[in-house]
Amino acid sequence: MNKRYSAYTQEELEIEIRQLTEKARKAEQMGMINEYAVYERKITMAKAYMLDPKAYEKGDIYELHGDPGSYFLIEYKKGVFAWGFRVNKEGEKTSINAELEALPLSMLENFIENVK
Repeated sequence: MNKRYSAYTQEELEIEIRQLTEKARKAEQMGMINEYAVYERKITMAKAYMLDPKAYEKGDIYELHGDPGSYFLIEYKKGVFAWGFRVNKEGEKTSINAELEALPLSMLENFIENVK
């Protein structure tokens, strides 16, 4: 049985990310798109456990990794996940029916502002 990322040390996480990156590269080269996507999600999760959740606050707006021009407003955090809404750069929800969603902290990059 594999242990959870929450039980890994920083060094073990770095090793895991390197191994997963190599597997993802090979899957991509072989045209195994689904397998590549699984490895990319695992890498994202492992990276989330390397971050300090205390560095993220309610009201923070971040650009989403890999999706330039898309932003996320944090409502609250639970573990290494930020719960909130997709918003525009001014902090306004991009959809009237926007639902609360959870994203790993590693998907949040380029702090924009805090709109408490």
